[in-house]
Amino acid sequence: MNPQGATRQTRSPGVAAGKNTLLYARPGIIVTVDRFTVGRNSWQVTELTHLHTGRGPHDRVAVRAVAVTGAMIGGVGLLLGFSGGLQRLTAGAYLILGVVFLLPVLVAVLGDRWRPPAYELWGRWRGERVLLFSSDDERQFGQVTRALRRAREMNRYGGWEDPLASADPWRPNR
Repeated sequence: MNPQGATRQTRSPGVAAGKNTLLYARPGIIVTVDRFTVGRNSWQVTELTHLHTGRGPHDRVAVRAVAVTGAMIGGVGLLLGFSGGLQRLTAGAYLILGVVFLLPVLVAVLGDRWRPPAYELWGRWRGERVLLFSSDDERQFGQVTRALRRAREMNRYGGWEDPLASADPWRPNR
């Protein structure tokens, strides 16, 4: 009993957690049990469905570099083919030409290493497919995605507690 004479009501853990439980918070990104906020966009977790992840498009600079390199090498190959220069090349020259033809592949691989495609979280909100979150940092992306999935599970099942773990186990009478 407290000093005023009234007894204090206890709350169950699911109710105590409430809708304001913070699951993830970084500058510009907040995930609570009720809301998912990224920058100026905010969605209610209960309205988000069909969550899935993917990778964004390749970097435009890398794609252009691969296209330009491939076009230039293809042009040189066509020029050598039409001028009859391919019949006069030695085996070493063919080997070097083969390595040069692999240059666009090398540029593409290096472009993906230096500027990888962004990780994207997509979902449906009110029937529309929406990009919910995008990040270059794989660790941050994983944390945000897990927090949002946890928030959806908490809304679906009604709280933090696992229904099977919170139930009293059956014990036989002895």
